[in-house]
Amino acid sequence: MTLTLRPPRLDDEAALRRMHDQLAPDGFTFLQHGGTWEQVIAAVRRESLGEDLAPGRVRCDFLVAEVDGVPVGRVSVRHELTDYLRAIGGHVGYAVAPEHRRRGYATAMLRQSVELLAEGGVERVLVTCDVDNVGSAAVIEACGGVLEDVRTRGDQTKRRYWIAAAG
Repeated sequence: MTLTLRPPRLDDEAALRRMHDQLAPDGFTFLQHGGTWEQVIAAVRRESLGEDLAPGRVRCDFLVAEVDGVPVGRVSVRHELTDYLRAIGGHVGYAVAPEHRRRGYATAMLRQSVELLAEGGVERVLVTCDVDNVGSAAVIEACGGVLEDVRTRGDQTKRRYWIAAAG
């Protein structure tokens, strides 16, 4: 299996909108930008460059996880932490489409995301997951995540893990 992370393309619209619909019931905000697909791609590009960021947003790479030409998931790689991200969101958010789960894709996605952050100078990567998401906790731990604590903010309770990225 060769999984690659790449920016979304114009020809991804149908597959990514389908994946968005599949992941929405689990609470994943897969496509956060509205409008036409061209506007979504432009917004993702601006966010990756850190241009025209909305209040509370940080420079973020929204990447498609692809295996053999098929989108299997998505990852958001945040290059810095706000107070919210430090408490609940973390540097990396990832999701695998239901039909592609339990194949090691999430682990590969997280490892590549940590490498990307390390290349950008981040030494410690914060990754969080819902307190009851044992699958995601296992992925984070397989990537070297060390549990710091469990925090609740509003109605969200998250496990908070740190992964050494550089060194």
